[in-house]
Amino acid sequence: MQFHIKNMSCGGCAKSVIAEIRSVDAKADIATDPPNRKVVVTSNASRAELEAVLEEAGYPAASAA
Repeated sequence: MQFHIKNMSCGGCAKSVIAEIRSVDAKADIATDPPNRKVVVTSNASRAELEAVLEEAGYPAASAA
């Protein structure tokens, strides 16, 4: 799954995003790209679950092309 996270602009933000995703799926494979505000996730969690936890944390996610 790919996400565009408008509020993720630095490494600290990326660490927060990773922590939130891992709170849903501790074994998720996560690649962040803060300059382009993209996150690629391989997870057993659903897109809806990940979007919900990111939204709660202040990092609303949209599907990335």
